[in-house]
Amino acid sequence: MVDYLPEDAQSTVAMDIMGEEFKGAVPNSRVMIEDISIQEALIFKEKLAAIDGVSDVTWLDDAMDIKTPLEVADQDTVESYYKDNKASFSFSIREGDEVAITDDIYELIGEENALSGEALNTANSQKMAGTESMYAAALLVPIIILILVISTNSWMEPVFFLTAIGVSVLINLGTNIFVGEISFVTQSVAPILQLAVSLDYAIFLLHSFSDYRKVTNNPEEAMSLAIKKSFPAIAASAATTFFGFIALSFMKFEIGSDLGLNLVKGIVLSFISVIVFLPALTLMFYKWIDKTQHKQLIPDFKNIGSKVVKIRIPSLLIVLVLIIPAYLGQGQTNFTYGVGEIPETTRAGTDLIKIEETFGKYTPMVVLVPKGDVAKEQKLVQELENLDHVTSVLAYVNTVSPVIPPEYLDESVVDQFYSEHYSRIIINSNLGTEGDEAFALVEKVQNKASAYYEEDTYTLGESVTLYDIKTTVEKDNVMVNLLTVITIAIVLLVSFKSISIPVVLLLTIQSSVWINLSVPYFTNSSLVYVGYLIISTVQLAATVDYAILFSEAYKENRREMSALEAIKKTVDEKLFSIAVSASILSSVGFILWITSSNPIVSSIGLLLGRGALLAFIMVVCFLPAVLLVFDKVVEKTTWKAGFFHDRKETKASKE
Repeated sequence: MVDYLPEDAQSTVAMDIMGEEFKGAVPNSRVMIEDISIQEALIFKEKLAAIDGVSDVTWLDDAMDIKTPLEVADQDTVESYYKDNKASFSFSIREGDEVAITDDIYELIGEENALSGEALNTANSQKMAGTESMYAAALLVPIIILILVISTNSWMEPVFFLTAIGVSVLINLGTNIFVGEISFVTQSVAPILQLAVSLDYAIFLLHSFSDYRKVTNNPEEAMSLAIKKSFPAIAASAATTFFGFIALSFMKFEIGSDLGLNLVKGIVLSFISVIVFLPALTLMFYKWIDKTQHKQLIPDFKNIGSKVVKIRIPSLLIVLVLIIPAYLGQGQTNFTYGVGEIPETTRAGTDLIKIEETFGKYTPMVVLVPKGDVAKEQKLVQELENLDHVTSVLAYVNTVSPVIPPEYLDESVVDQFYSEHYSRIIINSNLGTEGDEAFALVEKVQNKASAYYEEDTYTLGESVTLYDIKTTVEKDNVMVNLLTVITIAIVLLVSFKSISIPVVLLLTIQSSVWINLSVPYFTNSSLVYVGYLIISTVQLAATVDYAILFSEAYKENRREMSALEAIKKTVDEKLFSIAVSASILSSVGFILWITSSNPIVSSIGLLLGRGALLAFIMVVCFLPAVLLVFDKVVEKTTWKAGFFHDRKETKASKE
């Protein structure tokens, strides 16, 4: 995740400096070997260090002289590395080759021993990104086909929908070669999300084509009229999604821009495919649609509108009661900033539990301070050793000796601690990589180092990286949400030529977003912050289409009938189309949640699936109620509204 931090982030700068000054890296992995003696552990340490890509293997012999009887040594130090005949080794795995190196380590340690760490998490994510995407697609495509078959009157129409969007998804995946590299989160989420979000465009066009074929016998004329009719709705839908994803691209934490850029490309390609490729495909093979007609599998939704109208007051009251607690709750959720909890069903999950049961949590941190002042360095090391949760501190002044000049020692010893300009201090703690206590320790270490050295001090390690991610994404949150709301509001303003309708639509969908994101707070569960940030944008951008479709139909109906009748007719006409779109997007989310072992992707999936359902409920129940209550406000704030007025109403208002 450090790759996606801004270049000026403290941990990014620190990583660059340590890469230039030192050969070794921050330990990012841990191995536990069971039933092993001290001498056997030393032999194993050599075998582990001999694996290509493994460096800086640290064990008990690096923290103390093991010739000293263990009984008289500091027990906290000993038990950090050796306990109950089990040995814990920390080491670094070369970046970029995590998959191959962790496979070699597994071969060395066998099934009975355990491996954990940041590098293993990265390796597992890389392994699973491609296979899980294929697994998700294999589950999802049949479900989407089933939904589309039920919602259309031809067996071939779903094939046309999926071909048009499928082509754009494949082209989008191909264009990633020009980007250079993409995140495993993007690889797992973007293709499926693009399919779900833009499938509506194809449905809009072909449904319109079917309607015009009843008016004219000329297929080309029918398609021309269909494009003209559906283009505004498709363009508005694509524009809201486009600008929502553009907002992600402004995140300083660049995983947002990685996903945002990919989805923006996807939306543009899907839009072009539906407007250019799908009409050509349809005109060439429309006879297949005619030959594969089937009876309507689901009856029309009749009289649902009248039932929705009856519950308008309860709908308004329920949302008004929920909206403030939901808004406050979604901001108070307990967030995680890394990959989140590793599933216990995986080997990585069971190995982590085994290691932590014996040796507790373990997080290394490195401090780089200016080289030269031995007395100052010794005082700093002593203060760091006294910090709560610090189990050991490895530095030249306490591991070798402050009185022995470095030039009298072998380079391999000195190079672990001193470079040309910096002194390296390695701190081990018994805390996890993130959370209030872990982040508080990062701040304490940084403050201690700054107190002795005013500038040129750097900290790095997984907990430091996550601390930097936390401070970066919290700033991103406000900016991304504002950009999303403002850009979508502008698109709605232009589309509806109204001041009030964009407000009503944004309130409807934003309320569903807040309710969705507040669920973890009220269920006392943690939420991956990257998922929270992405979904707060994606759900708004992807589900506002339902509100647009409903409001456009209502506006048309309102020109011919009263507000009450217009709402009833709109619900009856559009409920099915909105239900189809919501069920597809919800299926995408829940399948990502079920199939992904990566906590970030799984979190995004659950939020998306639940969010699509909530948005559907809000558009069908809450939006009609608001439009009815504020009908006169909508009319007065909409340019050339042309709303229908009964003669009796007009006469009464004049009197």
